[in-house]
Amino acid sequence: MRFLRVAAVAAGGLLVLSQLVPAAQATGGPSYRWDVTPTGSTAQFRGLSAVSKDVAWIGGSAGQVLRTVDGGKHWQNVSPAGAETVQFRDVQAFDAHRAVILSIGPGTDSRVYRTENGGKNWTETFRNTDEKAFYDCIAFNDKSHGLALSDPVDGKFRIAATSDGGKSWKVQPNAGMPAALPGEFAFAASGTCLVAGPGRTAWFATGGGDRPRVFRTFDGGRNWTVADSPMASGEAAGIFSLAFRGPLFGVAVGGDFLKPTEAVKAASVTYDGGRTWKLVPADKAPKGYRSGSTFLPPSVSRSLTTVIAVGPSGSDVSRDGGRSWTQFSDGNFDSVECGGHGTQAGCWASGAKGAVARLVVGR
Repeated sequence: MRFLRVAAVAAGGLLVLSQLVPAAQATGGPSYRWDVTPTGSTAQFRGLSAVSKDVAWIGGSAGQVLRTVDGGKHWQNVSPAGAETVQFRDVQAFDAHRAVILSIGPGTDSRVYRTENGGKNWTETFRNTDEKAFYDCIAFNDKSHGLALSDPVDGKFRIAATSDGGKSWKVQPNAGMPAALPGEFAFAASGTCLVAGPGRTAWFATGGGDRPRVFRTFDGGRNWTVADSPMASGEAAGIFSLAFRGPLFGVAVGGDFLKPTEAVKAASVTYDGGRTWKLVPADKAPKGYRSGSTFLPPSVSRSLTTVIAVGPSGSDVSRDGGRSWTQFSDGNFDSVECGGHGTQAGCWASGAKGAVARLVVGR
């Protein structure tokens, strides 16, 4: 059902996770709040890429793309000309000047654009011509290698790959892709249904079938394995977002898009790179459907295991790697992402009615 999409740890394991999280940290630590930065737009921004505390890009409805280079004090409209009818649901920015954006939809509505001059000019580098395909998310391992994920075509999810930073894309053979379940698809809700890890690793998550699943690759998208998830699934339910720290330690969040204030089997964690997933109990899970998630940089949270999840009914923080969550905001956001290193690191959220905010951490 496509109404939503259209409208580390190096050693891994529970032992390593517990070593990273002191007992006191699971219940204490910094406080968090969102500082809203007015954009002057009313678009819904599900596409988000955080470069640093000062630089961020957002993509949304009505073909809008905005950029800030001063921490949200000013937002510049850098939308591609002639793209007013498409919805940009994912953004991958490499710095203040270079970015790749994905528009979603059936057939030719799924496109990729690229800029090297801060959005002054865009080049369309991919346009889907298969009416059966519907691209949801993009993710990059580095500045050269990236993947784009489409819903199943002829019974299998489709992957397009780039090795030149998004200048060109090639649809991959599907021989190494497991068969999709009846009704299974990915959610173009926040740009995090597909995420990339170290080397050539990547994961994508699904819903819509009789159970949600997580697919993983170790060779840049040519071959995939798949694992069942204990989270809820259904016509509008499943895993909406993945976040990984390293090759083994990951978090999945989701729920039911049509029940935004309910959190039924809405979060899970993995310690083995997505081979197995453990459900977060209802009393420790986020307080509603969540569409986006991200690990915080250690320089922001002073921890390797702090995760934030956002959704229409609020934002939650987990200080223990996703095992338990606490709501800290009731604001409406669709996407969240962190970027940068050291003192330049920063985290951003975006959502409906032009909403964009920067994370403020209290010590």
